[in-house]
Amino acid sequence: MVASDGGWVALFSGGKDSSWALYRALEAGRDVRRLVAVRPPEGSHTYHAPATSVARLAARSIGIPTADAGLPTTDIEPPDLRPTPANGVEDLEPLEVALERLDDAFDGGLEGVVAGVVESEFQADRLRSLCDGLGCDFLAPLWRAEPRELATAMIDGGLGIVIVEVSAPGFDADWLGRRLDRDALADLEAIRREHGTHLLGEDGEFETIVIDGPHMTRSIALEFEREWNGEWGRLRITDARLE
Repeated sequence: MVASDGGWVALFSGGKDSSWALYRALEAGRDVRRLVAVRPPEGSHTYHAPATSVARLAARSIGIPTADAGLPTTDIEPPDLRPTPANGVEDLEPLEVALERLDDAFDGGLEGVVAGVVESEFQADRLRSLCDGLGCDFLAPLWRAEPRELATAMIDGGLGIVIVEVSAPGFDADWLGRRLDRDALADLEAIRREHGTHLLGEDGEFETIVIDGPHMTRSIALEFEREWNGEWGRLRITDARLE
């Protein structure tokens, strides 16, 4: 176990990357006391929220409270942190405020922030700078992982990953609601060879939610409808519950 006087937080969307990063941090003995999520302000280019109700259930199953980011609901998602015309500074303010509050609230203060960033230099630099300003550590356990090895580790590690949105050549409506298993990974590799799609969806080709995993006490059952417009699509979750 890692000795710690302060507490850790994990940026959490309910998607595969943030879920696996959280699991890796917990396995390493990090004292993760909050899952930090931020509901996207209307018109935000920095935050996204593909399946907030499922992320909320996942947090309950994990058993770690969700932090209050100071926005008007607990239906909240983590920062995407992609560049914006204003360099993303305004959209990062709710996250900074939430972390400052947790630094004050935790016995021993805020020790560090866990994030599921894999390849984005922009995300990593912004978060690292934010943590430096708060005087806490920044942990990115998935950083620069080889995509196929990382996807395989998630699948073999027991994550139940569901694809909830697709928006790239090579995908069709049948991908919506599909489990990301070894067969799906092989199909993704074929799409990557033909279209150059990132195997982990790092360029926004697809979004995921996690409905089961070794860090969760109960899995999530989903009912949904597919919305497809011929070029992109997403799931509309009609019911989600802990099993």
